Amino acid sequence: MGLALSTVIYEWRRYLAAVIALALSGMLVLCFLGMFQGIGKSFTATIDRSRADLIIMPVNNDSMLHAGTLPRRIMPVIYANPDVLLVSDMILSGGMFSNLAGKRRPGVKKFNDYVMIWAVDTTPGALTLPTDFNETLRQTLSEPYAVAIDRSEMPKIGVKLGDHAAIEGRAVRIAAVLDKYPNVMQPQIIVSNQTLRLLGKAPPDNQVGPLFVRLRDPSRAEVVRDQLNAVADGRFRAWTKTELSKANEGSIMHEQGVGLIVGFTTIMGMLIGLGITSQTLRGAILANIKELSSLRALGVSLGALRRVVIELSFWVGVAGLLCTGLLTFVVSQLAGMAGVPMAFPLASVLQTAFFLLLTSVLSGVLSLGVLARSEPADLLR
Repeated sequence: MGLALSTVIYEWRRYLAAVIALALSGMLVLCFLGMFQGIGKSFTATIDRSRADLIIMPVNNDSMLHAGTLPRRIMPVIYANPDVLLVSDMILSGGMFSNLAGKRRPGVKKFNDYVMIWAVDTTPGALTLPTDFNETLRQTLSEPYAVAIDRSEMPKIGVKLGDHAAIEGRAVRIAAVLDKYPNVMQPQIIVSNQTLRLLGKAPPDNQVGPLFVRLRDPSRAEVVRDQLNAVADGRFRAWTKTELSKANEGSIMHEQGVGLIVGFTTIMGMLIGLGITSQTLRGAILANIKELSSLRALGVSLGALRRVVIELSFWVGVAGLLCTGLLTFVVSQLAGMAGVPMAFPLASVLQTAFFLLLTSVLSGVLSLGVLARSEPADLLR
């Protein structure tokens, strides 16, 4: 075990403040990033959990956050590919939602606002039916005017399971409660295609929503995607689910200055961590100045001591990373219990880890000036 690592382990109390500062900085950055990424994931949950291999969208749409409609006449073009087995569309709509409040439900706050409506095909094994919808939920949504709402949305819009409400003035029943389908940006409900038509919210017959495509061989998804895009002639664009998921993550970072917020948070977290960590390391080195002077007297060069301090700051950063992971896990679990979705892409996690280690090492560099006091003559004072 090296001198730097053994110092951190046996004198951990002196470095605890630096570890906590790094951990809190990392947690702040990751939680902000995870929350915004979670918003994008929740918006596309019904797509990510579908049985489709490819998604077809308008050519000018760069993600599902801006999904539009397509002309129905392109469906035969998709079917013309010999690898395509089935094509189905998912309809995204919206409408005014009103709960029952006032005299009918004393104490319940009146809600009358616009909600997002996802329509799914409730046929067994349908492409647009999420894979985590069990048979009971499928049959429940098949009933006319039955709607499903995520558990976290229910207090927001003032309803509970079994309640009746209205969409565009037409009565609906809260027939099912969902988990892991929240939408932080806007209340979201899920209905069957039949219920959507009964509500009068279905698109015109010549229009379809994003098209879901099932292939005979899912391993050929990228090949078929390229084939479809080659014959699209500007009418549509085919995406694999993985590709579309990454595009959604990128899109949410550019929506409403989210990227700026995360970038500013990263810089502030790094500066705060740098300030606290460098001062903590400086104090810890000053506390060991006599030991360092003894090493100088034994012939250890100043350059070697500097390398020890840099290595020491690196191990402090590693400890801070471990604490960051633990704290972020706890916060994400609490957020999940509160219905706040969070997602942590690997690339973002690795980037944050790099910044934390860089902050720790820079703190060590800023503390090197203290070594000037480690002259052997100081032992005689």
